[in-house]
Amino acid sequence: MSTIAPFQALRPDPQFASQIASKPYDVLNSHEAREEAADNPYSFLHVTKSEIDLPPNIDIHSQEVYNKAKENLQSFIEKGLLLEEDNPCYYIYRLVMNGRSQTGLVCCSSVDDYEKGIIKKHELTRPDKEADRIHHMQTIRAQTGNVFLAYNSVGAIDDVIEGWKRDHAPVYDFVAGDGIGHTVWVVDDKGTIAAITSLFATEVPFTYIADGHHRAASAAKVRKALGKEASGAADYFLTTLFPSDQLQIMDYNRLVHDLNGSSVEEFTDLLQKEFFVGKVEKAFQPQRLHEFGLYVDGGWYKLVAKEGTFSTDPIGILDVTILQKNILDKLLAIKDPRTDKRIDFVGGIRGLQELERRVDSGEMKAAFSLYPVSIQQLFDIADSGEVMPPKSTWFEPKLRDGLLTHLI
Repeated sequence: MSTIAPFQALRPDPQFASQIASKPYDVLNSHEAREEAADNPYSFLHVTKSEIDLPPNIDIHSQEVYNKAKENLQSFIEKGLLLEEDNPCYYIYRLVMNGRSQTGLVCCSSVDDYEKGIIKKHELTRPDKEADRIHHMQTIRAQTGNVFLAYNSVGAIDDVIEGWKRDHAPVYDFVAGDGIGHTVWVVDDKGTIAAITSLFATEVPFTYIADGHHRAASAAKVRKALGKEASGAADYFLTTLFPSDQLQIMDYNRLVHDLNGSSVEEFTDLLQKEFFVGKVEKAFQPQRLHEFGLYVDGGWYKLVAKEGTFSTDPIGILDVTILQKNILDKLLAIKDPRTDKRIDFVGGIRGLQELERRVDSGEMKAAFSLYPVSIQQLFDIADSGEVMPPKSTWFEPKLRDGLLTHLI
């Protein structure tokens, strides 16, 4: 069963919350982060992407960058922008995007649960990304990045959370510049905290990492690295738990630099061995499993996988697997999408227009649009112990960094 704990969050003075709250560090590159924070000295990007306060040619993985993050975090605390909670609390975090809302519980989850597989994974991690978060956490002694966990919905938990939202005023409530609403409630009643802890311990056998595999893996390795220096806080890591029935996964699309020596006509001919291929008049967003869009030379094609191109096991049935096996690997010789420089990935939040833009600019040769993975597919794969192909899921809306930080 799931072990969670309340914590004393480092969080903004309410008057500064909307200015401090920033997009997650891993959805922006350094240039985008500089632009995002250019006119906002309170942006938490000064902590999570601290290279923006150093020369543009800085190595973003240098110790100087991590030291700057620590300096900036301490400055925020000294100026009273960030305050530490007096007592351990839970936090309720509601996100609203395009009229759809989802509400999660911000808490600390057990590193032991992660290592024992009670917190289930579905992706491999990259050592370079782990190393970055490990150095960041160790230097600033805080977890700033939230791990997004999902669990099978439990009515009793929903009732407690909805009751608290109904009966208490939020501490933060604002709409960010991208139109996404962020509302946070502090759960500071000891009885309610105990009830929530007990419900997860008795009613939630497993949680599933939806987004944040690198942050979770890094937290476990930081605890080990700290050894005797580790406080009890290092036994836990910052998470937000969402019931599965409130979540939506968006498509995660692919772009390729070339067609592996084939012309467009040759490539579409090759596709017809494994797919039904037809030209369409406008951007094609797949509406069901095993449909794909292809954008190349200014035009869109609809692809439908033929029988025999996929299996019924949890991994084989995924459209990302079908694409990888039958097109990227077989036709384009892209064997490992985690390391091959000829492929790139675009989250569905950016729209099909972003695929068209990057192909039309000449930066990429072709793009593929996919039907999104479902929550149940994610759970099935994690339960089977299998690993999804990289960049299979894109969750929106995303939690903001800086609203709730876990000190270790």
